[in-house]
Amino acid sequence: MKLTPLDIRRQEFKRVLRGYDPVEIDTFMEMTANEFEEVLKSQKDMRDRVLELEVQLKDYRQIEKTLQQTLLQAQEATGKTYESARKEAELITRDAELRATAIIAQAHQDLSQLKRELQELMTRKEALVHQLRVILHAELDLLKTLEHGASQGLGERSPAGTGKTAIDLDRVARTLDHD
Repeated sequence: MKLTPLDIRRQEFKRVLRGYDPVEIDTFMEMTANEFEEVLKSQKDMRDRVLELEVQLKDYRQIEKTLQQTLLQAQEATGKTYESARKEAELITRDAELRATAIIAQAHQDLSQLKRELQELMTRKEALVHQLRVILHAELDLLKTLEHGASQGLGERSPAGTGKTAIDLDRVARTLDHD
């Protein structure tokens, strides 16, 4: 049987001649009932607080579970992002290497082409210089012949010449000497 403060207050005892003082007993019973009432009230408050804390704990555990799932998903997403970035970096690197190889190959081809063209130009220059020397020597020989013939009275004859345009022989000779 559960005892309540009201039960304590209403409890009656048999009266006997040599028993305890009824006023003291009533006072003690009233104090005990008041204390018991406070204990019960405190116990009820504690139960309410425990229930409230259990609800909060349940909520916090749910939040913790959600946070753990979110963290796990974030870690997975980070891992996927990292792997994706790594693969993309590899592709970019491979592409850059292929482009660099193609650029180098093209540069080698261009260099070879330029070397061939330079060789061809040098060959043509040498041929032109040779032709100019031959022409100049022929013109100088003709000039010497004319000068020699003029001094012997042959000035009345027109020179046979090469049919080429007159050129500054000194300037051409200096240019050829520099080459």
